Amino acid sequence: MSRREERKIRRDTILGLTVNQYIRTVSPVSSKFIAQQSRLDLSPATIRNILAELEEDGYLTHPHTSAGRVPTQKGYRYYVDYLMREIQLLEDEKARIKSQYQKATQELEELLDKTSEVLSNTTHYTSIVSIEGGNQIFLRGTNFVVDYPDYQDVRKIRDILAALERKEQLLEIINKDLAKKIDILIGHEMAYSKMENCSMVISEFRLREARGRIAILGPTRMDYERVVSALEYFSNLFEQMD
Repeated sequence: MSRREERKIRRDTILGLTVNQYIRTVSPVSSKFIAQQSRLDLSPATIRNILAELEEDGYLTHPHTSAGRVPTQKGYRYYVDYLMREIQLLEDEKARIKSQYQKATQELEELLDKTSEVLSNTTHYTSIVSIEGGNQIFLRGTNFVVDYPDYQDVRKIRDILAALERKEQLLEIINKDLAKKIDILIGHEMAYSKMENCSMVISEFRLREARGRIAILGPTRMDYERVVSALEYFSNLFEQMD
């Protein structure tokens, strides 16, 4: 392994640990934590140097009140593009989701509304479902916005809630051309200032005669691995129901 490859592995490992820990705790991540968890056999000084490099390169930053680091939007983008793992929902979660559909009628609109509700309850984020060619959306989980510790500023909460009431703007974001089957927009990538502190994970779906989009909206500190796994499961479930 070349020194360049070794350096990249170290940087990726430390950035991945930082992002995952911040997603879980919402607290700046210390070099001490990285040293305990990384298994890279690096000295504390080397870890601090790598963290400083990642900050200088724009992947991390640190609050003025803490020596720990937090991811930037650039850091989250690198994480979802290169470091995010593929995980699966637990079997009992899958069974619970299936049981919800067994209780629903066969009306398409009710199924889509149920999808938005179940997805929101599964991920604990806001869920948005839209049908291709229409202007109707099924929105659930707006109550979760006030629960995010990321949005302690009341103005941020008001901005997000106001944005969720603008159906045309939401549809414009959701219906963007997707770069992949499940696409992720982070912060400023949505080109909507009221959602600059949010991320959106978007997937296409097909259910019977309907096509459309499913989106999950949450803070940039969203649990991307879990959200992507949930959308993948719903996509597979729809294929079975088709």
